[in-house]
Amino acid sequence: MTIELRHHTDLTTQARQDLLDVYADVRAPLLHLVNYRVQTFAERLDRHATEPGFELILGHDGDVPIGYAYGNTVDADDRYWKRMAEPLPEGFTDTPVLAIKEIGVRTPWRGTGTARRIHDELLAQRTEDRVALMVNPLAGDGRVQALYETWGYHAFNSQLPTPESPRLTAMVRPR
Repeated sequence: MTIELRHHTDLTTQARQDLLDVYADVRAPLLHLVNYRVQTFAERLDRHATEPGFELILGHDGDVPIGYAYGNTVDADDRYWKRMAEPLPEGFTDTPVLAIKEIGVRTPWRGTGTARRIHDELLAQRTEDRVALMVNPLAGDGRVQALYETWGYHAFNSQLPTPESPRLTAMVRPR
């Protein structure tokens, strides 16, 4: 199994379709929920792709897209921070942060280190000092959040991004 990691800073038609295909597979058990529908995700993706510092890493096994991670830069005025449940500490948003918006890997490649490789590749060339992400604390019966903790993330807040979304745990770590 040789995984090729492909960088995208523009969301080409092919990269978008590959990402949507992987997303639909990864999130299949949740697609009946409004917030997880492919069309809802596609709308978020299209918005994220126009935001500052957008970058996408797509993992391919041969010609098959198998995983992804993407994010963008958020600064003090970004709505990302405004939806936090608790006030942020003084100075917390003084420097830009890489916000990872999504990470997903198809089932056959889970447990192989592929998600971590894709994640690390996304961070490799970034200039932000910190990276943040949101996780559903119930995902995988808490195993997803526990995995992120082994990657150096720690919970610092929570937010409800949309009324249809579950409450997400906000996590952060140094880049």
